[in-house]
This record gives sequence, C-alpha cells and structure tokens, in this order.
Amino acid sequence: MLYRGLEIVTGGQRLHLYEDYRSTLAARGLDAASFASFLDAFRYGMPPHGGFALGLERFVAQVVGVRNLRETTLFPRDRSRLLP
Repeated sequence: MLYRGLEIVTGGQRLHLYEDYRSTLAARGLDAASFASFLDAFRYGMPPHGGFALGLERFVAQVVGVRNLRETTLFPRDRSRLLP
C-alpha cells in the first residue's frame, strides 16, 4: 500500500511446502536436523499463507511531513548507532 508515494504496508506469500524448506536448507549448506521442530509444522501440511506489516514510522513521517524517517523513529539505528 502506498501513501503519498511512499510504501507503508508491504506483504508477501510465505513458503508452505515441506520440500521447499528442505531444498532451501540444503542449498545453503544447513543441516535439516537442526530445524526439525520447525520443519515438523510443514511435514504434515500447511495451508498457503501470507502476511503484511505496517511501517508505522513511515506512515507518521508522511503525515507530519518530515524528510528523514529517523525523526519519527523512537530508537533509530544506523552504522554508528546500534544501541538506544
């Protein structure tokens, strides 16, 4: 969703097939046994699903008209600031 030319809501379709996860883990050289409890949820079937997220700071920045998103972020992070 766009608001005044800025994307404030984004979403996507999630993986839901067991074999997709297995092949992705194998392609990255990861041991599937380490993810066994997570994979069990997909082994017996998971319906297709998705999600979205609202960028509250982006929305507020557009509403109040600031140029820098950090002005509407409670604890902004960048290369020189990692802790509040």
